[in-house]
Amino acid sequence: MRSIVFISMVLIVINLAVYMQVGNHQFLDYDDEVYVTSNPHVAGGITGENIMWAFTSVYAGNWHPITWLSHMADVQLFGMNPRGHHLANVVIHTISAVILLLLLFRVTGSLWQSSFVAALFALHPLHVESVAWVAERKDVLSAFFWFLTLLIYSEYAKKPKPALYFFTLFSFVLGLMSKPMLVTLPVVMLMMDYWPLGRFRGREQGGGACRLFGSGAALMALVKEKIPFFACSLVSAVVTIYAQHSGGAMSDLDAVSFGLRIENALTAYVKYIGMTFWPHDLAVFYPLSFYIPLRQTISSLLVLLLLSAIAVRARHRNPCLALGWFWFLVTLVPVIGLVQVGGQSMADRYTYIPVTGLFIMTAWGVPLLTKGLPHREGILALLAGTVIAASAALAWQQLRYWRDSITLYRHTLQATTGNYWINYNLGVALAGKGDLDGAIQEYRETLRIKPDYAKAHNNLGFALASKGNLDAAMQEFQEALRINPNDMDVHNNLGLVLARKGNLDAAIREFREALRINPDYAEAQKNLGVALGQKRMQNESR
Repeated sequence: MRSIVFISMVLIVINLAVYMQVGNHQFLDYDDEVYVTSNPHVAGGITGENIMWAFTSVYAGNWHPITWLSHMADVQLFGMNPRGHHLANVVIHTISAVILLLLLFRVTGSLWQSSFVAALFALHPLHVESVAWVAERKDVLSAFFWFLTLLIYSEYAKKPKPALYFFTLFSFVLGLMSKPMLVTLPVVMLMMDYWPLGRFRGREQGGGACRLFGSGAALMALVKEKIPFFACSLVSAVVTIYAQHSGGAMSDLDAVSFGLRIENALTAYVKYIGMTFWPHDLAVFYPLSFYIPLRQTISSLLVLLLLSAIAVRARHRNPCLALGWFWFLVTLVPVIGLVQVGGQSMADRYTYIPVTGLFIMTAWGVPLLTKGLPHREGILALLAGTVIAASAALAWQQLRYWRDSITLYRHTLQATTGNYWINYNLGVALAGKGDLDGAIQEYRETLRIKPDYAKAHNNLGFALASKGNLDAAMQEFQEALRINPNDMDVHNNLGLVLARKGNLDAAIREFREALRINPDYAEAQKNLGVALGQKRMQNESR
């Protein structure tokens, strides 16, 4: 008992030492405004009206009322000071690491393997994105409820009392209401029934090794036990698909073919494995490639099949390997890209829960592979300490890139290629800081990569107009309208440039077109009124 308390305290101290620097970070221009800074419901704090909105809204393409409530609570406590919002993420992440430690130790009795997995979860650089990004509160909250649900479930498995079953289900539902990533948790619960909970026919375990034998009848009984969990997962999946369709976040097959999605999913799985064991060039956005070489797809498929075959073959003598591998495979399914949301090919935050499976494989698998090695315990301790120290150092470095939007975007452009979306976002951030020359350069780079990106044409036109280059600005606005004729903002901006050039009739037509698209467009209404007033004065002076 003293050992687990001591290790928990060490884990907390090290994790806070690495992550406390985020207290000096800023809100990002990338989604933080959607979730916090420009969201009037969140900015209003916890009120009856805002609570109702949290439970009924599919804003931002998601239904996650617990996440919304947590952001509102932050505003209630810290206002719009980013320090409190960032540190709340750190606290939740730290608690989740401790719960994971307690869970694994409770179900396996292996203190050092459990500690190693918890330390990697806490300190792995792949997890920096989820913790350092305020908008990813849903990630840290969902992981908290994921591990809490499994901890309560492990108690229920040992003492099957109705109250424990209810609290397991309740925690699971709260997790789904934080982020639908938990839809695969019932499958993981079944895996843990096999190992390490040993709820099948028989079990042998000791000294870090593991062995288990199962039966079909036991499996059916355990599946039946999970029916309420699977039902909740199904409801959550349906609500999520509806929310993402409503928010326009889901790509259709015309934009990203199903064949390309499969190819990207296969290669992404293998890339995630590589990033877990060699985390480098981590970025906030990895652009989706519309051409993946066939040899890359086939080699990725072969790697996955080989590792799956090894895990299946080891399921009787070393089920810890099967649990870890299939934990990784299954939990990535909702975010692997078969249902394409956004333009990314993969994301660090998607690994937040899944790579725990790879950590489990490593923690229990390496000792099995090194049986009989001289000085085995000392070598394993040295390796584990080195890996944890390296992870902490890399996480510390990765956190520095998240201190503000411009730093994050510039690092991402160094770590990736052809990343037009980040070039565009960097342009927006630079323009917001008054660096119009820098913004113009980034918008032009965006259009070099993706010439048909209407928003970049519009923003480039606005920046050029701000520098007084009205003719070049008009060309950009006209190109944006050629790509998207129904963009009210471009019509409004083109009207402003035409008015500055003295062509009030053309400007009035553009403002009216913007209002035809959106009759409630207040800025266009104001600009139309000004232009009509100027036209009237012009006529009266003749």
